[in-house]
Amino acid sequence: MKRRDFLKNASLASLSLPFVSNGFSMQAISKELFEFSKNAEDRVLVLIRMNGGNDGLNMVFPIDQYANLMVQRPNILIPQNQLLGLTNEVALHPEMTGMQNMFNNGKLSIIQNVGYPEANRSHFRSMDIWSTGSMDINQTSGWLGRYFDSTYPNFPEDYPNLNFPDPFAISMGSEVSTTCQGLMGNFSHAVNDPFNTSNLLLTGVVNDGTYYGSHIEYISTLINQTNEYGTQISASANAGNSLSTMYDPLNSLAVQLKYIAQMISGGLKTKVYILNVGGFDTHDSQVDQNNVSEGSHALLLKMISDAVAAFQNDLQLLGLEERVAGMTFSEFGRQIASNGSYGTDHGDAAPIMLFGSCVNTGIIGPNPTIDNQINEQAGVPMQIDFRNVYASILRDWFEAPETSIQSLFEQSITYLDVLSGCSVGIAEEEALKFKAIAFPNPTPSNTTLRFIAKGEKYQVFVMNQEGKALALAFEGELPAGQHEIPMETSKLPAGNYYFLISSNNVRELVAFQKI
Repeated sequence: MKRRDFLKNASLASLSLPFVSNGFSMQAISKELFEFSKNAEDRVLVLIRMNGGNDGLNMVFPIDQYANLMVQRPNILIPQNQLLGLTNEVALHPEMTGMQNMFNNGKLSIIQNVGYPEANRSHFRSMDIWSTGSMDINQTSGWLGRYFDSTYPNFPEDYPNLNFPDPFAISMGSEVSTTCQGLMGNFSHAVNDPFNTSNLLLTGVVNDGTYYGSHIEYISTLINQTNEYGTQISASANAGNSLSTMYDPLNSLAVQLKYIAQMISGGLKTKVYILNVGGFDTHDSQVDQNNVSEGSHALLLKMISDAVAAFQNDLQLLGLEERVAGMTFSEFGRQIASNGSYGTDHGDAAPIMLFGSCVNTGIIGPNPTIDNQINEQAGVPMQIDFRNVYASILRDWFEAPETSIQSLFEQSITYLDVLSGCSVGIAEEEALKFKAIAFPNPTPSNTTLRFIAKGEKYQVFVMNQEGKALALAFEGELPAGQHEIPMETSKLPAGNYYFLISSNNVRELVAFQKI
């Protein structure tokens, strides 16, 4: 639920249930509060990397600069009457109808002129910078890897475990993502097909205290981890579902996003999914000489637009929209002027796209300014540092503290308001009075109750739909602040259940589903 809708509907009729346990009766529950608790579940981030350097000026068109674009790229510029309008000043490539519809429905945001100072036009070095979130050539950890390191210590030795049985991140394909490289290991798990995660052969090993023995033991730990994660991934994919009819089975990105929808709906707790689309190094034949709205770049943009639109439709049908947000990015943009081969060469800044029902829809940042004089090899100047986007996602989506976020990056962070469409602001928290969620939800085995205590004694029960208390999950004093209570639910039959939180001042129900 978006914040503007929450306050508007907060006074709707309440839902009364005859809950009775340990001598107290359950008071009437606000219907909207109930729905908020159900929907504010563990959040997932989907990253789509456009490998090769995406031509942002052939994807997001600054209509107010169109006359000068015609000067700069006369052999590749698509006629203005074929472009898909978003605003009076911005339009999309004509093959991106799926994303145009998402923008019109409040599920797409575009951030203009994203890059970093003194852009490096080498594919490898620039992608290193985007992956690490650092311009320090000695930095070896990814920006998400550092975030995970700060949040989940003792990785990989102590994982998976009862509370964290699933991989923290999944890289779709055969290689793990450097974005998730941590200090001691990579937090992402490579997956080609979640329905076919074959086990690696593990032989008995003993650490005899030698250098060789310690390394063999470490490898054995990774093999065990890989096998256990593979089991969890396959179980979730088989337990999950996909409801959209918009997926094109010939669109490889759509197939991968469908897998992700199935894993999420099957209860996998993975927080980040990373996908790769190659082919954006369009030095020649970026457009068809006979029809500039077609060509290699058009096919790539259509692939991404159609796949993301199908994924978003699936999330909506599965009731998972407010759990998932995504972003597209590339290592750099292309030069402003086209070349003589109906293509473009390596440039600097470019737009990135955020998608999901919780994005703050619109265009963030001004259109790039295009000169009417051709400046050889000029790229679009950077106006928004990509690390500010990363930091804003960590703050708005994963609710990481700003002090912790700043420690992940070497430069001073300026935050953007990018993903607060489903968050709860101060005024709403005052109206809400009490905030609690269960995650993951739905769950195949374990779930965790997170709530804000007020510094008093609490009882937390697990209840069925008939109002019967099945288990006492917690009893005791809790200091003021946020707390998490894990609950093993594997023995519960599939169905709908509730956490009942009770104190002298609070009676609260939090719904969760066992699958």
